Amino acid sequence: MDLQTRKLNLITYLAQLQDEPLFDKIEEYILSRSEKADCSDFVPFTIETLTRRLETSEEDFKNGRYRTQEDLESQSSNW
Repeated sequence: MDLQTRKLNLITYLAQLQDEPLFDKIEEYILSRSEKADCSDFVPFTIETLTRRLETSEEDFKNGRYRTQEDLESQSSNW
């Protein structure tokens, strides 16, 4: 059974579930997993870093070092 089918089956099961304590446990589990999956390793860029990246990007664009949407679509169609 593929993942999409399993998801749909689970949605159907949950929609029909009448056991509130069981639903609470499932909900608690899902929410705890979401919290653990948060990006605690994420470090926001500083203004200086963003400014440098912007300047580099603008310079790349001026010098023709970029790819168009069409280029990327064409390249990805060969994957």
